[in-house]
This record gives sequence, structure tokens and C-alpha cells, in this order.
Amino acid sequence: MKKFYNNKFCKTNTNRSHRTIEDQFFFLGMIFAVVAGAFIFLSQFLPLQLRLPPCWFHLISGYYCPGCGGTRALRALLHGRLLLSAWYHPFVPYAAVIYLYFMATQTIEHLSHGRFPIGMRYHNYIVWTAVALIIVNFILKNLLHYFYGLIL
Repeated sequence: MKKFYNNKFCKTNTNRSHRTIEDQFFFLGMIFAVVAGAFIFLSQFLPLQLRLPPCWFHLISGYYCPGCGGTRALRALLHGRLLLSAWYHPFVPYAAVIYLYFMATQTIEHLSHGRFPIGMRYHNYIVWTAVALIIVNFILKNLLHYFYGLIL
């Protein structure tokens, strides 16, 4: 059975032997969850002091790179400060929400063996929204820094 999808004809996933992009993302998401969980678990018992090197783009130009604020946003998000995380870098909470929703719906679909087909599907607009968030964040931070001297 074929259906029209993204201007291409592709087979629908009626047989589980054909791995869809959602299946591949789900597998990668599970690996990410295990690695992140192990890191968080170990960081509770080992005195880890991670110091990231300074941003070369910021050192050379004096302006913020497209990723500046990502680490602070992740820390704020892990401490439950969603609005502060969005202020530092809006991509981080966006990616966290998309990841959690995707993993939750795909887990339900996988555990029910397809009886509840509620799994989030891949769409290009998800990626384009992320790219737009990064670009707008980059431009706004640098405009505020240039015109008002704000250090964000």
C-alpha cells in the first residue's frame, strides 16, 4: 500500500520489518535517555566540575554565537526554571518539549503494538521552527548587545 507523503510515494509501515524514521528517532531517543540518565546519576556521586571552554566566536568578535546561552538554558531547565531557560536560549526548552512529547507518544504506540497509533510523526516544520528559533535568538541577542550594550 502506498500513500502520498512529502511529494514522494512511500510505503506505509504495515509490516514492522520496515523501519520508519520515527522508529529510528525513537531508538536514538532511548539511547539519549540512557546516556543522560547515567550522566545525571554519576554526577550525584562523583564530584564532577565540568568547565566548558570559552566560545571562540564570542572571544574573537565580541558578539554572541547562535548557540550562546544553551548551557545556561539547559541548567535552568534542569532546575525547573522554564521561563529563564527560554530567555537564555529558546531552542533548549523547545527541543525538550518536542523530545518528551515524541518519546511519550512513541512509547505508548510501541507498548500497545500499534493499537494506539498516537505516536508523533516527523514533519519538516518541527525542524524549521527550531532553525527559526536559533536564528531569531542570535539576531535579537546581538542587536540588543550592539545597540544597548546588554550582556545577556
